[in-house]
Amino acid sequence: MLKSNPMNLSFEKAHDLIKKSEDIKIYTHIDCDGVTAGAVLSSMLDKLGKDHEVEFISLDQMDDLVTENELTIFSDLGSGQEMDKLCTSNSKTLILDHHPPIRKLDNYLNGQLIELNPHHHNIDGSYEVSGGGMTYLLARTFGYTDLSWMGVLSAVGDMQNSFSGKLIGLNSSILQESIQQNLISSQNDLAIYGRQTRPLYIALSYFGDVNLPITNNKTECQMLLNKLDIPMKNGRKYRSLCDLSVEEKGRLFSELVRMLSLEVPSRYVKYVPKLISGDSYEFLMEEKYSPLRDASEFSTAVNACGRHKHHKVAMNVLKGDRGASLDEMEHLALEHRRYLAQKMEWIRGDERITPMNNLQYFEGSEIKSEVIGTIAGMILSYGDWKKPIVGFTPIGEEKEGIKVSLRCSRLLAYDGIHFGNLIRKVAKKVGGNGGGHSVACGAYIPEGSTAKFLKIFDESLKGVV
Repeated sequence: MLKSNPMNLSFEKAHDLIKKSEDIKIYTHIDCDGVTAGAVLSSMLDKLGKDHEVEFISLDQMDDLVTENELTIFSDLGSGQEMDKLCTSNSKTLILDHHPPIRKLDNYLNGQLIELNPHHHNIDGSYEVSGGGMTYLLARTFGYTDLSWMGVLSAVGDMQNSFSGKLIGLNSSILQESIQQNLISSQNDLAIYGRQTRPLYIALSYFGDVNLPITNNKTECQMLLNKLDIPMKNGRKYRSLCDLSVEEKGRLFSELVRMLSLEVPSRYVKYVPKLISGDSYEFLMEEKYSPLRDASEFSTAVNACGRHKHHKVAMNVLKGDRGASLDEMEHLALEHRRYLAQKMEWIRGDERITPMNNLQYFEGSEIKSEVIGTIAGMILSYGDWKKPIVGFTPIGEEKEGIKVSLRCSRLLAYDGIHFGNLIRKVAKKVGGNGGGHSVACGAYIPEGSTAKFLKIFDESLKGVV
C-alpha cells in the first residue's frame, strides 16, 4: 500500500519503537485531524496494552513543552517546528505529520528521532494523506485495520478532498480498506453540507461561497425546490439531502450548475461542476440521520468539541463512547452553532468586512481564536468571493500575539494559488509563522503587526488574484 520502500522502513522503525516503549506521551493538534490522529494512536496503544497519555496542543504551545516520558509522539504537528529543545539524549521522539517538514530525512538532531512525513517520499501531505492517515498507517502495521475509518474522517476533516472532490493517493487506499471491511460506503453526491441532519431547504441556503439568489435565503430555496418538483417533506418530516432520489439530485445539480455559471467569470465555468458535486462518505456503523453518519458532519462535530476546548469528549466518541460523551458532543455542537450565528451577526451588523485592493479582512477581537477560521469561511459569502478573506483576533489565554485565519473560494485554488505558502512567507516577514492549505490557512503574528502584515500580503497578491 505504501508507495516507497524507505517509507515502509520508517514505519517499521516506528513499529519497533512503540513495541519497546512502556511510558508514552502523545501531543496532538486541536483540529479534527489532530484529535482523530490522537484517537487512532490512543486506540492502538489501548489494544497493545500500553500506558499512555494524550494532550491536545496548538502550535504556539510547542515552545513551552518539556519532554519527560520514555517516548514522546507528536501527531499532526512537529514537522514544521524546531525540535532541538525537545529532542534530548534521554528522549525518544516520534513525529507523525503531513505538513511540509523543515528537516531533511536524515537529520535526527539529538537523541532518537523518527520523523514520518509523506513529503520526504514525494507524497503531497496537503491532499494525499492527513495526520490521522499517517497515524492509521502506523496502527496498520500492528494489524488494526478496523481503525481505517478514522483515517478517512481525518482526511475529510482536513479538507483533503476539497480540491478534487474526492480522496486521492494514500487517502484513497485507506478508504478502499475501510470499504472492504464494510465500515464506509462512498458515492458521488451533491456537495451540500448537512447531508444527514439538515432539512434540504436550509442546507441549500448555506451552499457555496459564491453569492447566488438562494444564498442565505430560505424562502428562495423553498421556491427553487418547488420549481424543480422536489418535495420538501416526507409526511411531517422535512427531507434531507440523503432522502433525495438520483433523479431529484440530477435536477438540482443541473439547476445549481446553471445558477453558478451565470455568476462566475467565464474562465471559471469549467470548474463549476466540481464545486457542486463530489464523493460523500457514510460510516455504516452509525445510525441514519445521526450527525456521525456523514464524514463531513462528523468532522464538524469533532471540530466543535475542539474549538471549545473539549477535545477529550470528541476523542471518547471516536473511541466508541455512544453514551455520555456523545450527548456532550451533541450539546457542544449546538452551543457551537449558536456561538457562530451570534458572531456572524456581529460582523454583518457592524459591517466589519474591510476591502483592500486584493484581499478583504475583518478584525474579530470578540471572537475566540479557535473559531476565527470557521467564521472567516462562513462570512466569505457575504463579502467578495473573488478575494480571500482574512480574520484577526488575539490568541488569548494570557498569550501575546494575534491569530490570523484566511479562507477563500476554491475557484481561486483552481487558478493555482496556494495561500498556505503565501501566508507563511508574509507572516515570517513580520516576525510570525504560518502555513496551511491552498484555500484554508493561518498564522500567528506579533501584536501590533497587523497593519504591516495586511500591507505586505495585499501587495504580494497584486496580479495574482
